[in-house]
Amino acid sequence: MQNLLPGPEPTLLPAEPRAADLLAKADSEEAVKAVAAQFPSYSAAWARLAELALGASEPVTAYAYARTGYHRGLDQLRRNGWRGHGPVPWAHEPNQGFLRALNALGVAAGQIGEAEEAERCATFLRDSDPAAASALS
Repeated sequence: MQNLLPGPEPTLLPAEPRAADLLAKADSEEAVKAVAAQFPSYSAAWARLAELALGASEPVTAYAYARTGYHRGLDQLRRNGWRGHGPVPWAHEPNQGFLRALNALGVAAGQIGEAEEAERCATFLRDSDPAAASALS
């Protein structure tokens, strides 16, 4: 049976050009940390830190960075009309920081034995946008 009621509109986070520019130029973990410190609500910086920690086999550190990026992203989503469900399109570049933090949180959770949280994050990522799940797998 097809649902004829429209679903929620996609949530599109606003661009943060100054933070994005600094992050694009960040060539070390210390430079990424400086971006996160200067722009603490910028999920992409926290996601990058989490990904760096995962790459260094530091899942506890990755979990902490990813959780920060995830929660800062939830704050932004809510400020931009998200009501706890609905699309968060991967194709919209400003959404990618939140989605990457969500993915890193799930990966790190799995690595530290938090299987339920890992699955919840994977489901949330797929529900937000299947393209994000594909791009990040």
